[in-house]
Amino acid sequence: MNRLNGKSALITGSARGIGRSFAQAYIREGAIVAIADIDLDRAQATAIELGPQAYAVEMDVTQQASIDRAIASVVTHAGKLDILVNNAALFDLAPITEITRASYDRLFAINVGGTLFTLQAAARQMIGQGHGGKIINMASQAGRRGEALVGVYCATKAAVISLTQSAGLNLIKERINVNAIAPGVVEGEHWDGVDALFAKYESRPLGEKKRLVSQEVPFGRMGTAEDLVGMALFLASDESDYVVAQTYNVDGGNWMS
Repeated sequence: MNRLNGKSALITGSARGIGRSFAQAYIREGAIVAIADIDLDRAQATAIELGPQAYAVEMDVTQQASIDRAIASVVTHAGKLDILVNNAALFDLAPITEITRASYDRLFAINVGGTLFTLQAAARQMIGQGHGGKIINMASQAGRRGEALVGVYCATKAAVISLTQSAGLNLIKERINVNAIAPGVVEGEHWDGVDALFAKYESRPLGEKKRLVSQEVPFGRMGTAEDLVGMALFLASDESDYVVAQTYNVDGGNWMS
């Protein structure tokens, strides 16, 4: 029997990358999945690629009205919401003396505010349904420690870990399990942008930072979206019913906690 048979899932920022891989895995395990993204055209294209169990939802996690419309769309389409993955996030880096308020505001609005208020809206829906649910937040190894050039992003992901703990303790009485995944360095177009920023601030040639961080992973390589799928499936399934307020490192051994 499929692990998510008949479940309705909403994954933010899932038109591409990690979110898309999660959606594909959830569909494979029997779920109906909302491909929620600020880029509706790309979300629609992804939904078509993933098949009839996927559908696109336009969603800007910085706008409450957009969050509410997305939750309503899921209920209209699937009749319920069982699983939320808070995957939408933004990255930036700069020396502490060069951080701008615009960058700070944008990262906190998406990475923290988007996570909190999407979680809140999903929890309200799940409570109304009366049969619990699963909420998975995407943290990062960057939330486990500070990094010299990554102050704001690290702070947002530390906030996600703390929020996961608080929400998990608060919502388990409703049988809503809130947990998080903390990836390490993950291969993909996201890291191409990260590499370019490090090249700018550390005066490195393009590709060098990516090569160096790959070498530093104890497993011997950067992660892939597929490396995260097993944890995402576990936390969405009934197998994690007794798991509450935890953040799991899936990072090839980069961080131990």
